[in-house]
Amino acid sequence: MAERDRIDQPREAGRRWRRPSSMSNEAFGIIAEQFARFMGTVQFIIGMTVFVALWLLWNTYGPTDLQFDPRELNYTLLTLILSLQASYAAPLILLAQNRQADRDRVAFEQDRLQAERNLADTEFLTREVAALRIAMRDNATRDFVRSELRALLDEMEDRGLQVRAISPATAPEEGQDSERTSTP
Repeated sequence: MAERDRIDQPREAGRRWRRPSSMSNEAFGIIAEQFARFMGTVQFIIGMTVFVALWLLWNTYGPTDLQFDPRELNYTLLTLILSLQASYAAPLILLAQNRQADRDRVAFEQDRLQAERNLADTEFLTREVAALRIAMRDNATRDFVRSELRALLDEMEDRGLQVRAISPATAPEEGQDSERTSTP
């Protein structure tokens, strides 16, 4: 008796039955989802109703010698077929639901991470805006400079100095002496 034919020892791992490489878990899951999706359609329900109705009509009113599931036996074969269909449909639907729950969980996690990034970005921008507001209070704004210049002009007029307004078109260019007319 050869060493490999002994029945008191387990077989090597290489001899065990393996799933065909063409049917991966992902491929089977996709098939299960397609099946579950099809079972939830109107076409499936109408098709199943027509199938059962034809089955019942044939085995109730058809020729007695051609009935394959007679009424006297309470449609045993139909019951068996429907039970078999339900016994395969339930786990396939559960598998499809589990796959959908996994996808939902991944999408939720990605949404949560995106929301955290958005919150961090928003908080950063809020801090930056607050820092800019604080910095702007220290800097002179255009309105502040205008009001200070207006106050200086008013003070000069109060002292009796005449100030001639210079338009940008007539303003002297850089490097030229700018004469301001001021009379005491």
